[in-house]
Amino acid sequence: MTNSNLPQESRVSEETCTLAAIDIGTNSIHMVIVEIDKTLPAFTIVSREKDTVRLGERDPKTGNLTEVAIARSLASLRRCKDLADSFNVEHIVAAATSATREAPNGLDFIWQVEEKIGITVNLISGYEEARRIYLGVLSGMDFQENPHVIIDIGGGSTEIVLADAQEPRFLSSTKVGAVRLTNEFITTDPIDEKELTYLRAYVRGLLERPIDQIKRKLKPGETPQAVGTSGTIETLVTIHAMQTLGELPSPLQGYQMSRKDLKDMVKKFVALTYEERVHISGMSEKRAEIIVAGAVILLEAMTMLELDSITICERALREGMIVDWMLTHGLIENRLSFQTAVRQRSVYKIARKYQVDLGYGERVATFAVSLFEQLFGLLHDWGKAERELLWSAAILHNCGLYISHSSHHKHSYYLIRNAELLGFTEIEIETIANIARYHRKSTPKKKHDAYSKLPDNYRKRIKHLSAILRIAVALDRRQTGAIKEIHCKYDKEYKKLHLHLVPSNPQDNCDLELWNLDYKKVVFEELYDLKIVATLASKAQP
Repeated sequence: MTNSNLPQESRVSEETCTLAAIDIGTNSIHMVIVEIDKTLPAFTIVSREKDTVRLGERDPKTGNLTEVAIARSLASLRRCKDLADSFNVEHIVAAATSATREAPNGLDFIWQVEEKIGITVNLISGYEEARRIYLGVLSGMDFQENPHVIIDIGGGSTEIVLADAQEPRFLSSTKVGAVRLTNEFITTDPIDEKELTYLRAYVRGLLERPIDQIKRKLKPGETPQAVGTSGTIETLVTIHAMQTLGELPSPLQGYQMSRKDLKDMVKKFVALTYEERVHISGMSEKRAEIIVAGAVILLEAMTMLELDSITICERALREGMIVDWMLTHGLIENRLSFQTAVRQRSVYKIARKYQVDLGYGERVATFAVSLFEQLFGLLHDWGKAERELLWSAAILHNCGLYISHSSHHKHSYYLIRNAELLGFTEIEIETIANIARYHRKSTPKKKHDAYSKLPDNYRKRIKHLSAILRIAVALDRRQTGAIKEIHCKYDKEYKKLHLHLVPSNPQDNCDLELWNLDYKKVVFEELYDLKIVATLASKAQP
């Protein structure tokens, strides 16, 4: 991407700043408050907050988050906001995962959080959740030269990552979570043999594909080390430590548990009632309700991966959100530097997957970003984030040709929307997909479902950025790089935007590009209430 004179995202000038990261999960809402030392760079945890809200208890008929669950979650988030304010937190980042992602009214819940509490929540995909878990673990453990399998069992999903110190080799998110499976499969107390057999078979069935892919990603002779994160595994390790050592290690980080011991624990848990499990040292009342399903998930995953032991890491998604924030704000440039370009690399990966003509895509992206930057402060005030969304959409706008030339802009929307674009939130992916979708044919309309469901500010982004993309596409109509540069000059008095086009070949009259520009510019002209006047440099010279 090109450099820009646009103002960069704000960075506090002091050597430290405070940040709160909130993870809105299926079972619990967690917040961690940290002080970031930008000179190292590193962060220190100054406070934690956890509340079991069971957001994943959805209406069985509609699949919606229930009003009761939403009310519990809003109350918890209000407490998080109050605590963050008491610490004078400068930045809050919040992410919602599987429960919100899957519920038809998930976006409504997110808007309520913003409107009633003032916290902007990013909805992230399962793959993005897995990537941020990896970042969190890597910030707290030294992988050295060894591959690691990270297992994170949540309320609604389980993320399994194969990674080394440079990058995650494989990311997966599977719909087997402790709350989800408890609600769907366990009706007896203690669980009877039939339900247990079915539960185990179901877990193995869903984990089979990602685990096979992990095995294929391992190099000959490699033996991965296992890392466990988050509530279910922390509880299992805590119980194991209490029973083995008679006390809880402080910190718990680095504590190991064997698969054999885990198997013995599962055997014990399934024979106990809820009331009996509650009295196990290290077990909370809420965790006792879902521990059987959670323990079965971990045991099956370790068995299928042939992992003999697992080491606990106390850092996971929340800490990964902090690392990701530090990366995007330019505070990390050492061993995690490879991750700073995760968005750009992910866009290129999807482009290659759908056989995009990268030479053409990059020319269109260059034109789009050039127009964006030259018109900043004149016709728009969008910043760095919007420029990146435009660039991404420009690279991928033609990926729909992979399916068919007919209505390929609509196919582009579908492919981008369902691609594994890492580093982006769900609403950012939706925005990129819509910008690409409107690079030709119809303009954005409220009767279009995907567009109409977005908040006003995102619909505005799509209108403005897709209009710029239309101009950029027109300027490489033959897809040969006929035009080399664009120079913009805006006449505010006469409402005219002059585009001075420099051809790659002075002998080329670029008739097809100029004709296509006349056809494509109407949307831009109507949106900005101006006229575009295009002049070819070779023709402009006497």
